[in-house]
Amino acid sequence: MKKHNFSAGPCILPAEVMQKASQAVLELDGIGLSLIEISHRSKEFVAIMENARSLALELLGLEGKGYQALFLQGGASMQFLMTAFNLLDKKAGYVNTGTWSQKAIKEARLFGDIVEVASSQEDNFKHIPKGYAIPSDLDYLHLTSNNTIYGTQIKEFPKTDVPLVCDMSSDIFSRQLDFSQFDLIYAGAQKNMGPAGATLVVVKEDILGKVSRKIPSMMDYSVHVAKESMFNTPPVFAVYVSMLTMQWLKDLGGIAAIEEINERKANLIYSEIELNPVFYGIAAKEDRSIMNATFNITDDELKDVFDDMCKEAGINGINGHRSVGGYRASMYNALPMESVGVLVDIMSELEKKG
Repeated sequence: MKKHNFSAGPCILPAEVMQKASQAVLELDGIGLSLIEISHRSKEFVAIMENARSLALELLGLEGKGYQALFLQGGASMQFLMTAFNLLDKKAGYVNTGTWSQKAIKEARLFGDIVEVASSQEDNFKHIPKGYAIPSDLDYLHLTSNNTIYGTQIKEFPKTDVPLVCDMSSDIFSRQLDFSQFDLIYAGAQKNMGPAGATLVVVKEDILGKVSRKIPSMMDYSVHVAKESMFNTPPVFAVYVSMLTMQWLKDLGGIAAIEEINERKANLIYSEIELNPVFYGIAAKEDRSIMNATFNITDDELKDVFDDMCKEAGINGINGHRSVGGYRASMYNALPMESVGVLVDIMSELEKKG
């Protein structure tokens, strides 16, 4: 039985993407060779990389607006470092909304003065800070759009003349935004775009080249832009699957279409959490993520019963992060509505048992 995959990442991918990718591992487009054994300089893979980069800009509405899309390695964690390496000359601001923000802050402090302009740490990151002042002398302001561990999501981004950098690892391509408000976006592929191994970086070219330090070639965005994301051997499989997933999303109707589906999935589970006395939500209602619903059970004696029911129904990956506890249902783009329905039915059935 195919399981209902609520894993927080690496996570579910569209079935048709998995089929095409598995075929390409055996043989790519009838060329007599596997995707993972051809040269990354071959015309076949160069075309894949060019298409992937183009699709990323197209989906985000950033074509012809001075942005470049790169597929790099090292995960979003490498971007904590690269962002500061390339953009932090004197002082940068960070909004601390959880574990990944804290890790980004830690790396950035190696390069300059860091101002924590806002934080929700005092309530274990259950809400998104709002109404904070942004110093005008920052090199950039760093945000994390969606907090996978805590189930919170920024709904409205600050209006500022300071360049905006955003870690969108867990909600990239999931909702409509004016992406041109950001000067740099980065996202690990393994949530909404592909398998682990590639990281999408979308950078506005005119923000580069302004720091006084020397940057090692592998850490320099300008080098990767100049080499069209082929400075070193790219993660070919991860890029290919990301390309397939972005094409799947485009064929579906793009971000506008998937946002509507994602909102229906989120409304279904949050409605059950609100109406069912056996469960309660963890994140502040106004900041609840449409990607990651965090919740817990009101009666610990029902926990084993609920866990057994989920296992029997083929539900996978809903245990909450160890720092939060409870449960977390990750509902990324490729998760079908049917899976959310199965989980909600079990929650409703548990209420009857209780």
